[in-house]
Amino acid sequence: MRSALRGDAAAYQRLLTEMTPVLRGIVRARASGMDLDWCEDVVQDSLMAIHLKRGTWDPTQPLRPWVYAITRHKLVDAFRRKGRAVHVPVDEFADQLEADAVDDPLENRDAEVLIDRLPERDAALLRCLALEERGNEECGRRLGLASGALRVALHRALKRLAVVRKEEGL
Repeated sequence: MRSALRGDAAAYQRLLTEMTPVLRGIVRARASGMDLDWCEDVVQDSLMAIHLKRGTWDPTQPLRPWVYAITRHKLVDAFRRKGRAVHVPVDEFADQLEADAVDDPLENRDAEVLIDRLPERDAALLRCLALEERGNEECGRRLGLASGALRVALHRALKRLAVVRKEEGL
């Protein structure tokens, strides 16, 4: 890699060629049960990341841990994209499935009671967005908040609301 970073294309080609089977082994070992195409996609993603980020490697440090870290991150990303979906046929259970949820007539009242315990600005923001179901732009104009400030204020208001809910034992 040191030679490759100095512009030696042949050394870089050799590095990638010798690195590829090692990456395949790492990916396959950590991704047991996944098909070979999926594993190969992770290997290619790792090689691409190594290529794109090669300038971030510190030549005074060993290369292997840096490469392993990139590959590990690409594996995690691939697992997240794949997800873990479970498919269960529901035809046999259709008559036992619950009916559609019915709106709770007290839900808004309960929400209003909790929101009333918040500081006024937080309460106004949550009323506008949640109870009145207004858009971000309209609520931002009402409260004098720019888009970014509205997101920050909403995040903080929701955190405070969570504290209030916890205090109420809900």
